[in-house]
Amino acid sequence: MYDVVALGELLIDFTPAGKSANGNDLFESNPGRAPANVLATLAKFHATTAFIGKVGKDQFGSFLGETLRKNGIDTQGLIYSKGVNTTLAFVHLKEGGDRSFQFYRSPGADIILQEQEVDVELVQQAKIFHFGSLSMTHEPAKTATLKALQAAKAKSVLISYDPNLRPALWESLSHAKETILEGMQYADILKLSDEELEFTTGMRDLEEGSRFLFEKFDLKIVLITLGAKGCFYRFGKGKGHIAGFQVDTIDTTGAGDLFFGAFLHQFLQKDASWEAIQAEELETMILFANAVAALGTTKKGAIPAIPSLDEARQLFEGRN
Repeated sequence: MYDVVALGELLIDFTPAGKSANGNDLFESNPGRAPANVLATLAKFHATTAFIGKVGKDQFGSFLGETLRKNGIDTQGLIYSKGVNTTLAFVHLKEGGDRSFQFYRSPGADIILQEQEVDVELVQQAKIFHFGSLSMTHEPAKTATLKALQAAKAKSVLISYDPNLRPALWESLSHAKETILEGMQYADILKLSDEELEFTTGMRDLEEGSRFLFEKFDLKIVLITLGAKGCFYRFGKGKGHIAGFQVDTIDTTGAGDLFFGAFLHQFLQKDASWEAIQAEELETMILFANAVAALGTTKKGAIPAIPSLDEARQLFEGRN
């Protein structure tokens, strides 16, 4: 039995690391992408996790597989492609730590995951199955993702979903919106940014947009991350806004993933059904996740920036 099993993209983020002696940009290779970042956060907080996905049989793929193992993530579901290389992304940082991405994925190993390569038993052994939309941008990975989701539903595994919109990876924005909404049909817990809320619903108002998604897809909870401003939530027993933490931000890469991993950790710690959780408890869970996400922005990269449980508790308890 695993606490969380995730399926999705796994690649290298090349993050700015200063200038060379000749004045050229230097980039540091950091392991990551949303599903792996979520699992790494959970594993650092002592949850049992496993990853399903595909990387190239190259030096980057080997590095990623070893990184997952070093971070306590089971890799029995990780497939190595001999014919297609690991996907790469170059991260460009703006003032304040905000970032943009340039991807090398035409194709990349993550999007050629085959339906028959999905370990259904692994999915069905999880308490929570986690996925994002980027494994559905192309076939055959989309069909593989849907197979995993159907397997999770068949065993009543709780499903968490982060659309994680990256326009550059889609054929068109209309295709992205259609597919992201298709993924919501399977979700129990939905996490998205305020920009993604507007993209999927056409609504800027957090209350109105979250209610639309909550009701349309029969979700258990909607979490809308607002960067340094924290998180807005909609739950069966209420809605509200939980403020973020003020820190010296260097790099926001992966902050939403760390938030979601920390939130799922808190839910697992409760070891209770959603029906038994009170709104006040949920707000405490979100506050802790805000603390983890804030600390993650004080270092470069995603997985390397995950704080320890003690560090997160110290910041969290200072507010709580």
